[in-house]
Amino acid sequence: MKTVLAEHLVKTYRKGHVRALDDLSLDVEEGTVLSVLGPNGAGKTTVVRILATLLAPDSGSARVGGFDVIRHPDKVREIIGLSGQYAAVDETLNGWDNLVMFGRLYHLSKSAAVKRAEELLEQFSLAESARRPIKTYSGGMRRRLDLAASLIVQPKVLFLDEPTTGLDPRGRQEMWQVIEELVKGGVTLLLTTQYLEEADQLADDIVVIDHGKVIARGTSDALKKQVGGEQLEVIVEHHNVAATLEAVGRVSGAKPIFDEGLRKISAPVSTGARALIEVLRSLDADGIHPLDIALKRPSLDDVFMALTGHVAEDEALDDVSKKRGR
Repeated sequence: MKTVLAEHLVKTYRKGHVRALDDLSLDVEEGTVLSVLGPNGAGKTTVVRILATLLAPDSGSARVGGFDVIRHPDKVREIIGLSGQYAAVDETLNGWDNLVMFGRLYHLSKSAAVKRAEELLEQFSLAESARRPIKTYSGGMRRRLDLAASLIVQPKVLFLDEPTTGLDPRGRQEMWQVIEELVKGGVTLLLTTQYLEEADQLADDIVVIDHGKVIARGTSDALKKQVGGEQLEVIVEHHNVAATLEAVGRVSGAKPIFDEGLRKISAPVSTGARALIEVLRSLDADGIHPLDIALKRPSLDDVFMALTGHVAEDEALDDVSKKRGR
């Protein structure tokens, strides 16, 4: 069953001059995690805001839990949770007060709101900090509290828009653990991210978008295969570049790329460690000793370079959306 279904979504800003979504379609199966992967300005936040009934598309349609987001927004809001890029908590209150307030806004009774707040504070390891002002919380604590607030009504569908942006590696790992527990509990999740490793960790399926279009979809492994698998990288002295280019090209069967500034020669390989060994043997036979040699798995930039011809980069649309509160 398709718990989330978006078809041919179009959204423009600046009187149609900036196209945030360009005939974008995607779906999420019940009980699974779909990661929407893309750089800043790709349209990720716009998709989430439309699905969460916060923004209307110019054209196209979307349904969440069987309900049309335009015709039945109240029904959609009853079954979803949303955590945006920035923690939507009141810094003048403490953690306990924030969650009780959110419960009351969801029309829970005072006693029910208190009970749910205490459950969530315990679940997200915030019980000891519950009475501390939010302004004393770390970035990771704020993100956990914001996620807890999105779960006040125990949603069937959860939208997380770049939930680990700005967190250090430890905070990111902690957030991943929380998200994995939610998925085990049966929540259907749509997750936007700029991090390939985050999609690797959490997603059943990945949609890659760029300039408002879906440009690829598949598992993490399938996407990496589109990039050409592993990259062989060799760093050598300048006087050994020509011979190394020839050796790497012969072993890989592809035209190597030379980065003059880094003295790095790279090429895609399909035989992994065997290719590395063959290149080393060839260079050794010529009396060449590389400064470094390695096999590198594809990164987000590699995926985007292969699929779009450019790396993931900040774009103007993200600023437009923020200024308009979108």
